[in-house]
Amino acid sequence: MLASIRKFRVWYQKPRSRFGEFVELVLLLVLVFIIRSVGFGLYAVPSGSMETTMLCGERFFADKFTPLFVPFKHGDVITIDEPTYQYSKNPLFNWWQHWVGFIFWGTTNWTKRVIGVPGDHIEGKIEEGKPVVYRNGQKLDEPYVNKYPLIGVYRFDNLSPLSLPVFRSYVPGVPFEQQPFYRMSYSEVMYAKQLLTEHGYEDIRYPYTPATTYSNNTEKSPDIFDVHLGPDEYWAMGDNRRDSTDSRFWGTLKRNFIHGKVKFCLYSIDLNESWGKLEFFHIFPFDMLRHPIDFWSRVRWSRCLSAVY
Repeated sequence: MLASIRKFRVWYQKPRSRFGEFVELVLLLVLVFIIRSVGFGLYAVPSGSMETTMLCGERFFADKFTPLFVPFKHGDVITIDEPTYQYSKNPLFNWWQHWVGFIFWGTTNWTKRVIGVPGDHIEGKIEEGKPVVYRNGQKLDEPYVNKYPLIGVYRFDNLSPLSLPVFRSYVPGVPFEQQPFYRMSYSEVMYAKQLLTEHGYEDIRYPYTPATTYSNNTEKSPDIFDVHLGPDEYWAMGDNRRDSTDSRFWGTLKRNFIHGKVKFCLYSIDLNESWGKLEFFHIFPFDMLRHPIDFWSRVRWSRCLSAVY
């Protein structure tokens, strides 16, 4: 064994031509891509649709290998390709969009929870003013659904000058500056309330209340649905039901859209902007460069290296 290692070391240290170095680089990139595609994935949470199971800005690890042999089950937290993206009908370009495009441009990754698997009958109803979900005739007990209200926040530190208020989970009775999930201030909340009120939107969304579409068709809530899933169809929803674009809006999810199962949170940090889709931008050193002064106060230490259920 040691002799084989020595031989490999001697071979590797031999001088190579520029062409040989280029070939090695290409082979290395191919190997990394294969491992990244079928082994595991590192992602950043792009939105608050999974609050408070997952918070915006968290970096998480997803298992891609096990789902190749074990089907997804009810309750799994998954990472998926953006379902509403207009994918090309060209097979080659379509493959690129699903497997490569999200790394550089175009599509984005979303995180949702599996509510229905192939063959299930999924129903959404409003009972006593509260949205509920039935699976195969049985009412679901969903302890993972966000139990906190959402409040509008205008992030003055967002890099986009055209940014709109976002909705973030908050604990009533706790000062804005001491909220456990997100950094927010009185001025950010008040300015968001002014903007939302001017446009006829609610500034607080309460949990366990029906979602609204803000469209011309307001007679039917998206929380009312009745779907029989086909052989290759899943029903996926965000834990933050009042601020999640999920199967209630875009319908069933095909298996080829699912990347893997989320296993744990690597580390958690309250950030509001992105440096692009390249995954190495979503790592510790780059986050420090983005906010060198208050970086350490932005880290949610209690959520780092925690399992995702």
